[in-house]
Amino acid sequence: MRKPGGHEVSMTGAIMARTPVWASIAATLEQEIARGLYAAGDKLPTEAALAARFGVNRHTVRRALSDLGERGLTHSRRGAGVFVRAAPTDYPLGRRVRFHSNIRASGRLPEKRVLRIETRPADTTEAEALDLAPAAPVIVYEGLSLAGGDPIAHFTSVFPAERLPGIDATLQETSSVTEALRRHGIADYTRAFTRLTAEAATATQALHLALPEGAPLLRSVGRNVDPDGVPVEHGVTHFAGDRVALTVASDDDPPTSSG
Repeated sequence: MRKPGGHEVSMTGAIMARTPVWASIAATLEQEIARGLYAAGDKLPTEAALAARFGVNRHTVRRALSDLGERGLTHSRRGAGVFVRAAPTDYPLGRRVRFHSNIRASGRLPEKRVLRIETRPADTTEAEALDLAPAAPVIVYEGLSLAGGDPIAHFTSVFPAERLPGIDATLQETSSVTEALRRHGIADYTRAFTRLTAEAATATQALHLALPEGAPLLRSVGRNVDPDGVPVEHGVTHFAGDRVALTVASDDDPPTSSG
């Protein structure tokens, strides 16, 4: 029975609220994730498959998936699909920060994706951090850190070119900073300084990390030194705020794997 204006009413005259179809689809998928039918890291069916399953158009499915993403249950990878979001990865920050070791300890597969490696003059901050003369040459290594295939951080590492000649070619061969430094005679290094701040993701950072523009990031600025206290790396890393839990650790033991 309908009243004027199109509201559905029960036989008692009470107005019956209608749940939007997209919200119903989102609720169904949320329940299936909660029941473990889609585990952390699993890819959800495609928009076309979900549209066929629920008998709706892809726009409606897209709205449901967007709602899941906005509530932090899923995340999308450009060209790959929509995936169930895993719990934040614990990432210890201590005297020895090693990416690969940290991610493996969390039970996920570590990976680094190179965006650029280039030589240029150091800016004022880099020269000061690395104890270099103004505009001295540095090697810039920019890339993405991934855990289980998910991008968790965008990093830029800067190395003194004259102190570490040829490290740019080494980084092309191995994406691991620890391994690259080892090949250049630095078997161990420690973190001399770390500064943490919060920032909002720029459009470029959001693209790299598959986040909405303005999403919260944790910015880490650090300096690593060799056993003699000589600076070997100045780094700036932006962690996806909802994918990483940074913890402060006192790690005096030497690393067991590369980072």
